Order: sequence, then structure tokens, then C-alpha cells
Amino acid sequence: MNQHPTLEHITSLIQEGEFFKLKEALKNFEPAEVVELLEEEEEREQLIIFRLLPLQLATEVFEYLNIDIQKHFLANLSQDKMADILNEMSPDDRTALLEFLPDDLVRELIQTLSEPERKVTLELLGYPEYSVGRLMTPDYIAIRETWTVQQVLDYIRRHGGHSETLNVLYVTDERGRLIDDIRIREFLLAGPEVRVSELMDRRFVSLSSMQDQEEAIDEFRRNDRVALPVINSEGILFGIVTIDDILDIREEEDTEDIQKLGGSEALDEPYLATSIWNMVKKRAGWLVILLLGEMLTTSAMHHFEDDLQRAAVLGLFIPLIISAGGNAGSQATSLIIRAMSLGEFTVSDWWMILRRELLSGLLLGLILGVVGSLRIVLWAKYIDPGYFGPFWLLIAVTVGFSLLGIVLWGALAGAMLPMLLKRLGLDPATSSAPFVATLVDVTGLIIYFTVATTVLRGTLL
Repeated sequence: MNQHPTLEHITSLIQEGEFFKLKEALKNFEPAEVVELLEEEEEREQLIIFRLLPLQLATEVFEYLNIDIQKHFLANLSQDKMADILNEMSPDDRTALLEFLPDDLVRELIQTLSEPERKVTLELLGYPEYSVGRLMTPDYIAIRETWTVQQVLDYIRRHGGHSETLNVLYVTDERGRLIDDIRIREFLLAGPEVRVSELMDRRFVSLSSMQDQEEAIDEFRRNDRVALPVINSEGILFGIVTIDDILDIREEEDTEDIQKLGGSEALDEPYLATSIWNMVKKRAGWLVILLLGEMLTTSAMHHFEDDLQRAAVLGLFIPLIISAGGNAGSQATSLIIRAMSLGEFTVSDWWMILRRELLSGLLLGLILGVVGSLRIVLWAKYIDPGYFGPFWLLIAVTVGFSLLGIVLWGALAGAMLPMLLKRLGLDPATSSAPFVATLVDVTGLIIYFTVATTVLRGTLL
């Protein structure tokens, strides 16, 4: 069994100028293997390798490359070479590339396309930025219900080479309206004289060209499809969206949510491609907001300054108290945001979520309260007697009940805040873990000193 040349061998072939041998070797590579090879090489070697690829392989490889390498090739390869590749690319991948390029370059590249490809590209670019229309491709197989299975298979042999997928065939009427979608396996298992109408159940799932891309993600997940048809308001079949494009959008959405959960604006480009100045702009705003929020913690402590002066020992447990509440809130908000993004529940289920977090918060608060109180008791009795003074048991009770209340509040706040934002039409991910932690810090101090005032009245306070 022949093995592909190693990265070192490829590099040596380039350095020695053995381009004929390199060209022959690259013909046996799969697109994903070439992509991996290109990502390991320097820019000069990337250009040499890419120039030697056959057109079909080069096109497939180009569609898989990240946007930075694509831009590099656009800037350094000949216009004829890039025109050939852009014409061969699937319309949805070509549209995704053009979205990231400057307008003047987009206009120039569109002029290099063939008339049919230019028409399709302009149509796709005419849809709103985050609509399903930007994702769809017009490369699909449409058939008629009066055809036989044999006619369908013959049609696929003649026209299926340019189809984005052959897993599903789409049945349309004389006006182009979608009336059914049928999996290819139904045709492969049916007799050659069976009519398409006999295989139809007239039940299908479709997307709207103006529909939001996030809604398309949900449709794919619910229906377990590799492709879904896109229709207009009159039911006319415009194109299809395939699972590879949906996975790309899913990755972008997840990346955006994770970055927001970390307490910053979502980056528009990959981390290493983002300039330091843009990185600072994306992060500074939230850090300032969080800093101003934490200043409320100082105001809360100032309000209880007299209590702290009379019972300085209470100050020892402030970091413990507020971190426990913040951690509980961060856990809850991360779980809720992820569950909502997966469609596990909707905002209308808020009462069920409230009850679950109420119970979870009580149990978690009880566990932490017992651990916190036990730590004070063991320290006061066995490690350093007298460290907490004569009222160590009351201090243990104060810390225990404070942890119970703060963890419960943190869990409820962390769960309900994302749902409230969703109800208001805002992005739940903006209720980031740091934001919830800051909110719980301030309220946690109020809970702590309220419990302390109640338990320690007449002793330390």
C-alpha cells in the first residue's frame, strides 16, 4: 500500500525544485489531507503546492481552507487561476467567502465568474446577511411525479455530477413548486417501472429563504437531515441548504456564545487574526461595566462598615461568601444558556426551570453551608482554639446560613437572567458568567450581613 509523502519530504521536493514529482504525488491526496498539509507549510510553500493541484482538487481544497489562507491565495495567485476556482466552487461556499472580502475586491471577483455563476452569486448576496438565502445552493436534483424510477436514475446519471448532494431528490410541479422530497434509497429499492407518485407521501420539511440561520440549525437538528429545501412564500423551490454549511454556522454561533459567556463582545475574526486594538475594544467595554458593578460591592461594604468594625472577624469570610454565590450563579447561567441554544426548553418553561433551580440551589447551598460551618467548628475546637473568639459557634451558624442563602440566590439569578433577556428579545449569552457573578457579589454581601445581624445581635453586634 502506497503511503503519502511526509511533510518533510514535500518540503524537500519544493526546495529541490522537483515540481513534477510533487504534482504527481499530490494527485493521490484527499482534499482534507491537502488542507492539513497547507496549514503546516509557510506561505511560499502553500502557493507552490496549491498551484500544482488539479482544478477539481484545488477547488475542493479551497472550500475547506480558513478565510486567511483563502485571502492569501486571492492576493497572490493569477486572476485566471482564481477565476477557474471561483467558477468551480459551490455557490454557497463562494458566497461565504465573498462576505468576508472588501466590496471593491468582491466586485472585481464577480466579474471573473461565468454568466450563470455570476447570476447565482448576485442572487445569494442579495439576501440579508444572516438569512437562509445566503447559505443555499441551486445545485440539486428536481424530478416530476409522473416519472418512473428508471427515468429518475437516468436523469441523475446525466445531471447529478454538479448536485451538492444526491441523498435527497425533490419533486416539483410544472410551476416549480415543491410537493415532496424523497430519499435516494427509496429509488434504489424500488422497481424501475414504479412511478415517483407511488413513492410520495407529500410530507416534507422546508426552510424559507428569508428565515434566520439559527432557525435553520434547529430544523436540521429536529429532523435529522443532511439537506433541506429552501422555498419562497409561494412554495417555489429556490435551492437547498446542506449540513456542512449548517455545521459551519453552528460553530460560529457556539464560538460567539462562548466568547460572550467569558465577558466580552464576540470577535469578528479568528483570535490570532484579530488586531490588539480590536481585541482591546471588544473586551474593554465589558470590563468597565463589570468594574462599575463591583464598585457597588464597595458601597454595600461601606453600608455595613459599623458592623465590620464591631466584628472584624466577619471580614474574614467575605471572599468565601461572595465567591460561592458567584460560582453558583456562573454554573447556572452557563447551563441554562447552553440548554436554550440546544432547544431543550423555551422561555415559556420558566416556572419549571425556577422550581428545578430552587431545589438545586437549596441542596447545593446546604452542602456548602455544612462544609463552611464544619470548617469553622473544626478550626475553633482543634486547630486554633480562641481564633474566632468565644462566639465561634454563632459565627459558624452565620456562615452556614449565609452560604445557603447566597448559593440559592446565585442559582436562581443565574438561571432566570438569561431567560429574562430572551423574553425581552436580547441575546441570553450577554448575561455572561462574570456579569452574573458581579450581580451576586453585591447582593451576596447584603444577605451575609443581614444573616450576621440577625444571628449575632446581642453578642458581637
